[in-house]
Amino acid sequence: MPNLIVTEKPSTAQSISKALGITKRRTGYLEGGNYLVSWCVGHLVELAPPGSYDSKLVKWSRADLPILPKTWQYLVSPGTQKQFEVLRSLMARPDVDSLICATDAGREGELIFRLVYHQCKCKKPFTRLWISSMEDAAIRDGFAHLKPSTEYDALYKAALCRERADWLVGINATRLFSCLYGQPLNVGRVMTPTLAMTVSREAAIDTFGPDPFYTVLLKMEDCMASSERFKDKSQAEALLAECRKASQAVLQKTERKEKTEHPPALYDLTSLQRDANRLLGYSAQQTLDYTQALYEKKLVTYPRTDSRYLTEDMEPCLPDLVRQTAFHFGVTGEIPIHAKQVINSKKVSDHHAILPTRSMANADLSSLPAGESHVLRLIAARLLAAVGEPYRYAETTVQMECAGTVFTAKGKTVLAEGWKAVERAVLGDTAEKDKEKLEILPEVQERETMSVLDAQLKEGKTSPPKHYTEDTLLSAMETAGKEELPKEAERRGIGTPATRAAIIEKLVKKGFLTREGSGKTKNLIPTEKGRALISVMPEEIQSPAMTADWEQKLLQIERGELDPETFMDEIEQMVASLVQTSEAVKGASMLMKNNGKIVGVCPHCGAEVAEREKGWFCTNRECRFVIWKDNAFFKRLGKHITGQLVDKLLRDSRARLKDCKSQRTGKTYNAAVQMTTEADGRAQFSLEFENGGGKT
Repeated sequence: MPNLIVTEKPSTAQSISKALGITKRRTGYLEGGNYLVSWCVGHLVELAPPGSYDSKLVKWSRADLPILPKTWQYLVSPGTQKQFEVLRSLMARPDVDSLICATDAGREGELIFRLVYHQCKCKKPFTRLWISSMEDAAIRDGFAHLKPSTEYDALYKAALCRERADWLVGINATRLFSCLYGQPLNVGRVMTPTLAMTVSREAAIDTFGPDPFYTVLLKMEDCMASSERFKDKSQAEALLAECRKASQAVLQKTERKEKTEHPPALYDLTSLQRDANRLLGYSAQQTLDYTQALYEKKLVTYPRTDSRYLTEDMEPCLPDLVRQTAFHFGVTGEIPIHAKQVINSKKVSDHHAILPTRSMANADLSSLPAGESHVLRLIAARLLAAVGEPYRYAETTVQMECAGTVFTAKGKTVLAEGWKAVERAVLGDTAEKDKEKLEILPEVQERETMSVLDAQLKEGKTSPPKHYTEDTLLSAMETAGKEELPKEAERRGIGTPATRAAIIEKLVKKGFLTREGSGKTKNLIPTEKGRALISVMPEEIQSPAMTADWEQKLLQIERGELDPETFMDEIEQMVASLVQTSEAVKGASMLMKNNGKIVGVCPHCGAEVAEREKGWFCTNRECRFVIWKDNAFFKRLGKHITGQLVDKLLRDSRARLKDCKSQRTGKTYNAAVQMTTEADGRAQFSLEFENGGGKT
């Protein structure tokens, strides 16, 4: 009796099949030995839209809010129906008596499998494959130690709560505020608080008033010394004049402190994304994509982790991995290995920190795409640094007196390069530069007199807060709500390592944020549309603290410490209260004026048609007329819709097209497209052939 293995992607199914010696290819699955291996294609099963619960909910009306399903409905995604049917038929096979869930070992992977399992009405028992590496040995070991499905029931409940909470907030808040302000306004449980943080930062920058300050600098034979800051320029100028007269300074005190900078922890996904953004200029999504590709190529371990440590059972194998990694990246000489620095089982939840794998030693890294290669170097460098020696340096501070005022000079001497030398050996020019100036101060005795060669006045200004970059926004998302949550709360912040990149990308794609600036690292700046949205959002929707509290509760559900119904009740009460109490903000019509460029008149109802992000829409919310930019009818003709074409269709309901391409023969032809509308306003298109060939 074969076991059915269900993976998240075809590539994972291929890797598992190879490790288990499964070679027979079938339509939508593989077969061999005692196994059938099939796959999902991302989310095969999704929450049904509001119209599935009641046909009147197809139209957006505040009177129909809040939408709070009593029994949740799910649908199979239209584009993945074929693969869903493959899985359903395999689950129903009489000779299949049990299943193995082999989707990604995390919250979303658990959800993907279970939704398909339930949608197929499958009742057969299943076990769980839980691995952190796609190496053949790790896969085989995972199958030798399959986990009971019941160990992950709480993880599934947390995933369901996350999905349904996002749906409730997104559907209700988006419809509510879109109706209040007469235009589509995308609102999300995590997306909106993230946007609010960037808007708040820009407001602080906009209102910042720089304060000038002045310092006097003394140039000595071997160093520069600085006075304290003066707000009053005349005071600084008076001191400058006195110092020039004095022309010498008397040493008061010398202090030398030896300091240690311990090796950094290993990477979790967020810290890797932050470094890749700061050092390489990659977006969080790019870094996740590159790391996921490396994982599927068996070159690194599971990327969607929030741990920066390894478990105790991994300690004996670590020295070999470190030596292999050093050799592979050309690090010569004796490599110190302090394994215990990265071992802490208590700080590992679902997955340990990201590591290069042993398979990397046999891989041709020169064939990797540049992005994957650079990210792999970061991960390798971090492993070697994390088990390395401390970086040690001596900091010397010299205080001297001139014209009755204390001046200070600082110097720094490196005593041991430690882990920084190893990091530089792997990363080269990419490595983080030491920002402190290495200045060796002269050996001087107290009360010794030093000649002042020159004295200068230096003017500076206080700096405004910095714009968010992907690096700093990820950090802010990770620590949001830290002050409000209890100290023992393990997961502070909004979003998870697995979702934060997608949230930032969505904000950019929806036109709420833009990436601006030259060089590798771009600033994330809220657009006028983004600022306007936050200006009308109530506190409970834009509060990072509330969303961070929800993330902590999801973690508690995951651990079986909180009842899922209690969490969902809180979400439903918040949504109901929001619908009941929200009113349009006075004067917001000016803020929310960006309804899109008016391009013509609706052929169905006579209202204005406006161009927006995804198409040309009738501005009458009761009318369903739209010409989508990604229009399947015109795609089949090999044509892109342009503003000029839309203008012609709106004026004449007809437009001539040249060089249309037949999908069947590949030949080109000329035709006219005719546009009509259905009873509810939806646009319909047909072709009139110029050679008299009729319509289609």
